[in-house]
Amino acid sequence: MKKLSFLMFVAVAVLMASCCGEKCANKAADENKNETAMNTTMNDLLTRRSVRSYTDEVPPMEVIEEICKAGTYAPTGMNKQSPIIVAVTNREVRDRLSKLNGAVFGPGNDRDPFYGAPVVLVVLADTTVFTWKEDGSLVMGNLLNACHAKGLGSCWIHRAKEVFETEEGKAILRDLGIDDTKYVGIGNCILGYTAGDYPEARPRKENYVYWIK
Repeated sequence: MKKLSFLMFVAVAVLMASCCGEKCANKAADENKNETAMNTTMNDLLTRRSVRSYTDEVPPMEVIEEICKAGTYAPTGMNKQSPIIVAVTNREVRDRLSKLNGAVFGPGNDRDPFYGAPVVLVVLADTTVFTWKEDGSLVMGNLLNACHAKGLGSCWIHRAKEVFETEEGKAILRDLGIDDTKYVGIGNCILGYTAGDYPEARPRKENYVYWIK
């Protein structure tokens, strides 16, 4: 009887040790996975650059949708989610926006301010929300970083505000059912495949961070 009890004790101990070993192994694997994800995120943040030369190739729609989704998860004041994203993959509309954007510089300006990028994600924000500017800027940041994480080039192009203050810009919003009296342009996130060499980082300025310890 004692021998049987001893064998049962040993069996239970072995089983517990096995389970503990498996849990420890799973925990270690999860920790390694989390560390790898964090390292990848930090690398993306440190290596993203503004790209100003693109091919004509339009990225897959599912990739653009994922990038837009990343934008919708940017933090916003009191979670009011004041921004919206107008994702432009239609070439004709993209070219219209390019002309409107270039016209802000004055008449006769025919250069493409979108640098040939085939896709434009326009961020606008609801001005009835107190933090609309900050909210829209955070969405732009998420979009830019998501583009880089997906292997695409991107750049923040200004003058979205001026474009959607024009009658043609307002008409584009109204056609989408967007209240043009409430929403104001924050920025244009242009994106696509980089043409040529990827830009290198410029040196960071001195005294970028001030410490209070």
